[in-house]
Amino acid sequence: MKTLLPSPHLSALARLNRTLGSKAYAGARFVILVDENTYAHCLVPLVSTVARLQEAELLEVPVGEECKDLAIAQQLCESLLESGADRDTVLINLGGGCVSDLGGFVAAGYKRGIRHINIPTTLVGMIDAAIGGKTAVNLAGSKNQVGFFHQPVAVCVEPAFLDTLPADEMKSGLGEMLKTLLIGDPDQYITLCNMLIDGNVDLPDSLIASCVDIKSTIVKADPYDRGVRRILNLGHTFGHAIEAFSHTQGQRPLSHGKAVGIGLVAALYLSVQKLGLDETELTRCRQAVGRLVDIPRYTLRDTEGILSYMRQDKKNADGQIRCVLLQAPGAPVIDLPVPEPELRTALLKL
Repeated sequence: MKTLLPSPHLSALARLNRTLGSKAYAGARFVILVDENTYAHCLVPLVSTVARLQEAELLEVPVGEECKDLAIAQQLCESLLESGADRDTVLINLGGGCVSDLGGFVAAGYKRGIRHINIPTTLVGMIDAAIGGKTAVNLAGSKNQVGFFHQPVAVCVEPAFLDTLPADEMKSGLGEMLKTLLIGDPDQYITLCNMLIDGNVDLPDSLIASCVDIKSTIVKADPYDRGVRRILNLGHTFGHAIEAFSHTQGQRPLSHGKAVGIGLVAALYLSVQKLGLDETELTRCRQAVGRLVDIPRYTLRDTEGILSYMRQDKKNADGQIRCVLLQAPGAPVIDLPVPEPELRTALLKL
């Protein structure tokens, strides 16, 4: 996977323009996958900078998790087939994590695999979802239950696209950024926490680049998620379940990044209890996450609903719910079985 970041003299899109003009793409045809938002705000800057994409075909899907559906994936494959797309076709996924998840899934399955390039337009996409080759759609209300490992040939990280995002969407990405820096760069994690606690959300590009480097390094060491890559799931066993539960009747819907932030607080609570993590780390994390989202107060009934989703987590084994916890910043521990009463307590202590 080639990562294209801005340089002092070239934007990431300009670097993509050079890449697509190389011999590796001489015979390729291009299809751009967008959602309604990226069609309106990001497509013109892309095609005006990247000459090879000016004649690309276009496919559009709904915004958000709604698009990560097997029926929509089938429709996209049928559209590719009807247009005559062959194995030299390159699918360009222009959007946030949902677009890259869906587009990567389609690219992995169509003709037994075609090339795809991710151009993330959200902070969550730039630092996490677009990197690593995990592609998936949802099934029966549970996230990412059907998918493939299929690496993009390139990821183009253009921070200028963040200017198109509403503030609330940026906050979602910052939840995922806290997790990445906490496991990979504790000093920058403290910098970000202090920024958030002080009310400063003017995000430097250097923090984005650090997160891209952290995740790329981890993925390179464990591309199929069989070992060290699992540290990236810190906060996600709780976070995915909290996100799914928030979309049930009577709850306030939460974005992925905000749910991960809440899950991070729950995971650090357990880390204090089970691994001796310094409690000041839990306090710092709770304060920073509290700047991004109103941390919910869950009832006993709520915790049972959340636990029902946690029982479906893909990382579970031997009938046990397994979590990533933290001994210290930069020192995660994977695959720890946690009894349900302890999980419930962590949710109630939020």
